[in-house]
Amino acid sequence: HVQLVESGGGSVQTGGSLRLSCVFSGYTNGIRFMGWFRRAPGKEREKVAALNSAGSTFYADSVKGRFTISRDSAKNTLYLQMNSLKPEDTAMYYCAAGTPSHWLRADEYHYWGQGTQVTVS
Repeated sequence: HVQLVESGGGSVQTGGSLRLSCVFSGYTNGIRFMGWFRRAPGKEREKVAALNSAGSTFYADSVKGRFTISRDSAKNTLYLQMNSLKPEDTAMYYCAAGTPSHWLRADEYHYWGQGTQVTVS
């Protein structure tokens, strides 16, 4: 079992930056992907970014060039650096881990955090 705890959300102005953190613990051997998803009020869950066990990164077109996903294995932490934030980035952001057949397949991630709120105005 894997536990995920997000932090780092908050309120920022348009153009600002935030760094989200996801501390993970438990048995992570065999996890193929760790990623970030988000859900805005009244909208469906949306992919944001992911990182696979080989270190390759994947991004949604809407965040490409603005967001960066990274992992510090020594600290058991996954990060999402978010720059040039826009109001449309406002959402609850969730960290996820698992072995999906593709990084986009949110329904195939086994483990999810509780989320951290990001508000851009």
